[in-house]
Order: sequence, then C-alpha cells, then structure tokens
Amino acid sequence: MKKILMAALPVAAIAFMAFKSISDPLTIGSTLPSAETKMKDITGKEVSFKDAMKKNGLLVMFSCNTCPVVKKYQSRTLDAAKLAAGKNIGVILLNPNEATRTAGDSYEDMQSYAKEQGYDFNYVVDNNSAMADAFGATRTPEVFLFDKNNKLVYHGAIDDNPNAADQVGRKHLDIAINELVTGKSIETPTTKSVGCTIKRTK
Repeated sequence: MKKILMAALPVAAIAFMAFKSISDPLTIGSTLPSAETKMKDITGKEVSFKDAMKKNGLLVMFSCNTCPVVKKYQSRTLDAAKLAAGKNIGVILLNPNEATRTAGDSYEDMQSYAKEQGYDFNYVVDNNSAMADAFGATRTPEVFLFDKNNKLVYHGAIDDNPNAADQVGRKHLDIAINELVTGKSIETPTTKSVGCTIKRTK
C-alpha cells in the first residue's frame, strides 16, 4: 500500500502543477498581461494587445466558433464591439480552445466563422490557451475591459441573460464601456461569466 501511494505521488504533483499553471482571474485594477505578445489574426497578421489598443482602452473577449452560448451571444457581441469601437476602445477576440483545433476551432474555421458573422475587428488564435491561462479565463464568452492605462476595469459577462437577447435586464458590458469613457467609476466591475468551458489541452 505504501509503495502504491509513493508511486502515485509524482502523478498527483504533476496534476497539481498543471492546475496551478492557470492563474486566478485578474482582479480589478490589474495590468493587462502580455501586452506586446504577438498572436495570429484571421487576416494573417501578427497582432498584440498593444496593437489593438485604442485611445480609450481595450476590450478583450475570449470566444470561439463552436460554443452554443457564444452563438446565442453573437449579435450582442457584434453590438458591443461596435459600441466599443465608436467610443475609441479597441476590440480583440481570442480563441483559446486548443483542444478543439481539429474540431471546429481551427484557424481556417475561425476565418470562415468571422467572415460569416461580419467581424471587422481582430480575432486571434490563443496558442496553447496561454492568454486564457494568464487572464484566468474559464469560459467563452468572457470579457475583460481595460482603460487607457492598461488597467482592468470590468470583467465578466456581456449581459445578464445568456439565453435571450430580448429578455436582458442589464447590459453589463455596454454600461461599463459608457462609464469608462465618461470617466465614471464602474458601478458593477465584476459579474459572472456564463458559457462553455475553455477547451484546454491540460
């Protein structure tokens, strides 16, 4: 029995280390991580958060092609991206689903999906879910809004109803964007993201 426990210990330690490689979610006020790391955009260009940043900040969203919740949110994602762009806030979506690159979340699938949906903003591959790990992101969709000083001001869901756009009670992200650009403090800086789990390989 003692030998079995000793043999299992390294495996348990490895599993613990793998789990710990995913950071806790960024806290409000945290600095945008890996701002200059380049990621492959659907246009073929290499893009960083710094490249995508605009005068008033940056909207980062972890998303994908395959999650049913992402699809339910698709029109609202486009609306939020349009609002952000109109307020001089950059927009970048990341696909962190490394485990499903051959099952609907490949680079080519991302290009096709973005074209179908009319994306006019950056949509990049998050290789090995590295950025999702750094942000502590666990869901798609999941949003992180940063101000012009690269500080996190809002983290969570797009709104309070993942199932029905016509039954939304509060548009969390839209409100946070408007509060940010008008210089107000964010009334509700964190909300709970509801969606599909990110498909990591570890």
